[in-house]
Parts: sequence; C-alpha cells; structure tokens
Amino acid sequence: MSYADLHTHTIASDGTGTPSHNVQLAAAAGLAAVAVTDHDTVGGLEEALAAAQTYGITVVPGIEISTIHEGIDIHVLGYWIDWRNSVFLERLEQLRGVRDRRNEMIIERLCGLGLDITMDDVLASVSSLKREGDSIGRPHIADALVRKGYVGSMEEAFERYLGRGGAAYANPPRITPAEAIRWIREAGGAPVLAHPGLYGCDELIPKLAARGLAGLEAYHSDHTPEQEGVYAAIAREHGLLITAGSDYHGERGGVVFHAPIGARRIEASVIDQLYKRKGEQL
Repeated sequence: MSYADLHTHTIASDGTGTPSHNVQLAAAAGLAAVAVTDHDTVGGLEEALAAAQTYGITVVPGIEISTIHEGIDIHVLGYWIDWRNSVFLERLEQLRGVRDRRNEMIIERLCGLGLDITMDDVLASVSSLKREGDSIGRPHIADALVRKGYVGSMEEAFERYLGRGGAAYANPPRITPAEAIRWIREAGGAPVLAHPGLYGCDELIPKLAARGLAGLEAYHSDHTPEQEGVYAAIAREHGLLITAGSDYHGERGGVVFHAPIGARRIEASVIDQLYKRKGEQL
C-alpha cells in the first residue's frame, strides 16, 4: 500500500528546507506522494514539481490559506490548484500583504514589551534564501527571539509571545474560511480544512461542508489519537474526504517542527479522490 503526506512547508513560507529537499525527504520516508502547502504562496511549487521527476514520487501542488473566523485563525488547505492562475496569484499577494502587516504589529508589540527586535533581525537568517512571492511568518519571528536569547525555544516563543493569548499576538482582518474555499475552487483546486483540532470550533465544519469544503485533515501531528478518531468520524458524517499531514516545517536548533515528513500519512489513493473533487462547484 502506498502513502502520502499532504501537509509540508518549505523555505518559500516558514519552513527551513528547500522544496526539492522536502521531496527528497518524502522519497526517503517511502512515500508515494507529498504535497507542498506553503502559507499564502505557491513560490515553492515549480522546484518541488521538478524534483518529483528526480525522486520518482508524486508532488501535489498545494497551498495553505490563512483566514479568520470570529477572531480565530483558521487555515484552509488547497490541493491540485492551478498555481499559475493570474487571479489566484493576485489574491495570494493580497494575503501576503496582510501577513506583512501582522508581522509589523507583532514587532511593534514586542518592542512595547521591552524586547529589542526589528524586522531586520527577523530577516537576518532567511533574506538570502527568499525569492519574490515568498512569505515571512511567525516562526521566523520566533527564530529571531531564540537567536537574541529572549526565549529558549520556538515553543516558548509561541507560548509567551506569538500564539493566541501571547503577549504580542496580533490578528488583523483577513478573508473568511468560506472565501478561501471559493478562491481555491475558482483556482481549480480542492479545499480541505487544516488541523481542525487546533481551533475549538467544530460547529464550523458542517457550515464549511455546505460551502464546498472537500475534506478534513483528521490526521495531524498536533492531534491526539482521540481527536483523530473524532475528526475522521465527522468527515464521514458530512461526506468529506479524510486527509493526513505532518505539517513539517523543517528543523530549528536540531528540533523538528511540527513533525518529520511522513509522520502522518494517508493512503495515496486520496490524492486521486481530491483530484476528482477539484474545482467542483455547489
């Protein structure tokens, strides 16, 4: 039986590895397929798709779109998108503008707390690797906080400052999950709700299912086994595909964030099911 990991990040957003390295790791893990799903950017897809030929596995072109629902960050994954679609690219550029503003707000709040940190500090270790269309996220800010000695780890940075409830948390207005679903559909893709166990708003799932959601990421590195069972059952109840992803972001300080590629996997046949449901309209 062949398997796929449908949630990984690269240097194009807040991962630490190149797209080709992610594909190499997926092949080494014995996977038949891997999705590259960077935050609000498709900047890593061309390299990843080229690497698929080298390593002999399938790369699913993907995206992870940041949205907001009643003040809560909600992430929507998109698979088999037309990643060269001009309208979609313009929309992603708008989202990266919001992300940039959020980063500025976080830096302002950190400085207000007495921490000496600038965007130059954040960019210091990644600017040479970033290309046009790539994004900067909270893990890069966390990296800078670790390097400057304000926290001892990425986890501490998010707990104390950057995560929801943290002292420097910021969440400017964004599009809604339903809008992200529509954008993904209009770009020819299949939308899937990422890591639902992190939100605490399961009542949203049937509403999004009615708006065109194709699947639910039941198996995720930050879900407990109990949660995985619950979300698999919810997916079946609402006619949603069940997906799995490690949410691999690479290594920082020798620690893998969130989990190694392949740590969460699903039968590779689901990628064909996602392909069949891509772009479908209600």
